[in-house]
Amino acid sequence: MPTIAPVVAAVRLMLVPLRCDVRPEPPLGAAASLQEEGYALDVSTVRRDSCRRAPPWCDGTVTDDAKAPVLPTERRGRQYLLLGLIGVIGGVLSGAFGVGGGIVMVPMLVAWAGMDQRRASATSLLAIAPTSVAGAFGYALAGQVAWIPAAVIAAAAMLGAVLGSWLLARLPLGVLRWLFVALLVAAAVRMAVFGSNETGDVAEGWGVWPGFVGLGAAMGVASGLFGIGGGAIAVPVLVGAFGLADLLAKGTSLAAMIPTAISGSIANARRGLLDVRAGLVVGLAATASSFAGVALSFLLPARLSGILFAALLLLAALQLALKARRRA
Repeated sequence: MPTIAPVVAAVRLMLVPLRCDVRPEPPLGAAASLQEEGYALDVSTVRRDSCRRAPPWCDGTVTDDAKAPVLPTERRGRQYLLLGLIGVIGGVLSGAFGVGGGIVMVPMLVAWAGMDQRRASATSLLAIAPTSVAGAFGYALAGQVAWIPAAVIAAAAMLGAVLGSWLLARLPLGVLRWLFVALLVAAAVRMAVFGSNETGDVAEGWGVWPGFVGLGAAMGVASGLFGIGGGAIAVPVLVGAFGLADLLAKGTSLAAMIPTAISGSIANARRGLLDVRAGLVVGLAATASSFAGVALSFLLPARLSGILFAALLLLAALQLALKARRRA
């Protein structure tokens, strides 16, 4: 006669009560760093004392006899609201100052969303792509985009963005943080000391085009490496070195960073650095709010706009520097 031992064993396993011992969810962007503390648990596997699969709401170890915990929808909702707030702030500043918004979104993603510098940079760059489209459209409606210089800058920046993304995957996080702080301080000093132009157009002559290529390359490297659109570099240089008016420099900068952000994001995605969901949430919120920033830019005097921009950059640099020192 066939033995019935396997059947008895299976029945005993099915009668073991099931419980979900819930562990707290790690903060946004911090799951990788908390794996060793027991957060990243594979609940799709089967324990020896139960032959049933853990239910989809179970976020912890399978033990006995507990009620199902509250669905994590509310927690995810709070995370999305936080990302949306970051996007709104970045979008307004993007439209107002002609930057992609990453100059402030990266520090906020690090400080508020708990991302490391590398993932925050990649996520910010994805969000910049739709934001720069909306911002450039607003400036273009007012005739404040120099399209040919923007195209030359963008072509060089696309190549630079690939190099920046390559560096992003290889440089230590500590080095990235301090390089970003140095970039913020340099851009702030440039805007505070040299200010902005109320009037001005694109300089004539063939000599300006190599300058546009060099600007685009630097803008692209900064974009891929730091997760910014490059406007923090482009706007001061377009105003100070090429003599563009404040509004024209901002519109041209935003137009040039569109393909830059796209190419850099593709490179980041291939290297596994990108948080696509977070980037889309931030990007959609930033896109919607960027039109308010564009309207604000037409109301602010050029000199006041430059001072506010410099103060914003210094504040972001201080915040990142303090965080970098605590982690040192």
